[in-house]
This record gives sequence, C-alpha cells and structure tokens, in this order.
Amino acid sequence: MKTRQLGHPRQLGKTGPIVSAFGLGAMGMSDMYGPSDRAESLATFDAAVEAGITLVDTGDFYGMGHNEMLIGEALKAHKRDQVVISVKTAALRDPAGGFLGYDGRPKAIKNFLAYSLKRLGTDYIDIYRPARLDPDVPIEDTVGAIAEMVQAGYVRHIGLSEMGAETIRKAAKVAPIVDLQIEYSLVSRGVEKDILPALRELGIGMTAYGVLSRGLISGHWSKARSEGVGRDFRAMSPRFQGDNLDANLKLAEALRAVAEAKGVTTAQAAIAWVASRGDDIVPLIGARRRDRLSEALGALDVDLTAQDLAAIEAAVPAEAVAGTRYAEAMMHHLDSER
Repeated sequence: MKTRQLGHPRQLGKTGPIVSAFGLGAMGMSDMYGPSDRAESLATFDAAVEAGITLVDTGDFYGMGHNEMLIGEALKAHKRDQVVISVKTAALRDPAGGFLGYDGRPKAIKNFLAYSLKRLGTDYIDIYRPARLDPDVPIEDTVGAIAEMVQAGYVRHIGLSEMGAETIRKAAKVAPIVDLQIEYSLVSRGVEKDILPALRELGIGMTAYGVLSRGLISGHWSKARSEGVGRDFRAMSPRFQGDNLDANLKLAEALRAVAEAKGVTTAQAAIAWVASRGDDIVPLIGARRRDRLSEALGALDVDLTAQDLAAIEAAVPAEAVAGTRYAEAMMHHLDSER
C-alpha cells in the first residue's frame, strides 16, 4: 500500500491531539469476530501506519490483554510518536469471555493502567478512557484518577466511551476531555439527539466505532454468512438475527445501489457518510485484513454532494434499522442509551 496523506488531519476536541482523518480499531484482531490471523493483523497495522493512520484504538479487555500485546509488538517497527494510542479500560471479564461489569474505582484504574503500559511496551498512553460508566462509582472519581495519571506523565489525554450527555458534562468539569468514543453509523444515529450537541457545546471530539455496524452494512455480509458465525459477537446481536437480519440486509442492498451509482463500494459510502458529519468526528476502521483496510481508506476519496447524502439517507432512513445494537443485557451497560 502506498504511503499517502490521509485526508485532512482532525483535532480531538479543543485540547486533544491532531490525528489522521480515520483511525484503526484493533479489537477484531483479538476478539469478538472469531479467529484472526496474527501475521495478517501485524501486516494490517503496518499498512495502516504506512498509509498515514496515526490513531489506533484498543482495550485492555480485548482478548484479555492479547490486543495490547499485539499492538506492542507492532509498535516496535515504528516510531512511538508516530502513533496515538487510545486504550479503553475498566471492563471486567471471566475466563470464558463473559462480561462481569465494570470497575471505575481510582485504585482499579491505576492498576489497569500499569498492566496496559507493560503489555504495550510504552511509557505513556496517549488517550485513556473508561469503556463504560461504572454505576457504583461517580464518573468524577474515575476521571479524577486518570487526571492524576496525566499529571504523573503516564497518560497524555482523557477520553470517554459510551457516556450520556449528563455524564459527559460531569466529567468535563473535572478535567479536559478530548473525545467520546461511541457507536455511530447510518443505522446507529441516537447520538445525534443529545450527545453530539453536548460534545460540540463542550468542545469535545468524537471517535466513531461501528461505522459499518459490525459489517452489517459493509456490502460483504449475507444471511448465509450469519449462519456460520459460531462464537462471533454477531451471533448474539439482535441486528443479525431472524427477521431483523432480513430487514437490515435490505437496507444494505439499498445502500449498495446508491454506492454503485456513485462508483464506490457500499462500505466506502457508509464510511464517507460518517466522515461527512463533521470535522470533529474521526471514524474508526475496524479492519483486520489489508484488503479491507485498503477498501476503507478509499472512502477518503469519496466526495459526497448534498444530492449524494440525500440519496444515502433515503436508502437508509435514520430509524429504519431492526434490532438494538447490543443484546438486551449489554444495552443496560450503556449510559449513552439512558
């Protein structure tokens, strides 16, 4: 893949780092979507950095530390200051991979950070964030602990993930927040009501994950593929089940028709739509293969006119998706959905 200027760089919030127009979401290289190929994952990371991606997102609970160790290995081939590393923390899991809740206590946050630094093989993490709100710990306490780690030099910036507007406001009173990581796509637009306006009022950026709704609107998904996902996260996702899947694949086909008329792929149209929503939004590309990364980066060259945007939104109306974005039990963990 040729080295390129990856779009217009975007700043995360008023006080955050300048990053590439797209970021790399590394979760799928270790977890949630079935087996991955280690060599291909490392090659994809290298290709992303060489292509100009400077933001890489991970979580200490992705593969129970595997993802951080993988990124730590990949980082050895690059200059540390070339990459802005974002780490989510505080999610608790059991040996079978099940989620047990969250621990946002200050002493837990500092403990998690110590392990992340070791696994990543770095002296600092660029953006550190709780993955979800711990209902038993005030967000002010969690953010305050990370702020102490900023003062100590172990963290550069503080982010949030899947938080609602009220929680974001509370956090921002404690310390500067550079971005909120949250799911945002053509079929996940709930953030537009209260959360995105709050971010813009406070001068906080957004890193958007799930821009292809976990492959659902990528143009690469099918009903047959859903039947063979096994332990894949999508086997438990309401949007990938039964009549919901049938309805949602019709949306993907409608988007495909618009994309083909534009001369781009379905995935490129979906990603370009998210990127078009504002310079304060950085889409995270969850590629774990070089071909998928290359396709996604092609969205940088897609210039959506007002007519294109209208056609895309007519094909995939805001409330048309069938099913919630997580299973019911996990939806209860989302402060952003309250």
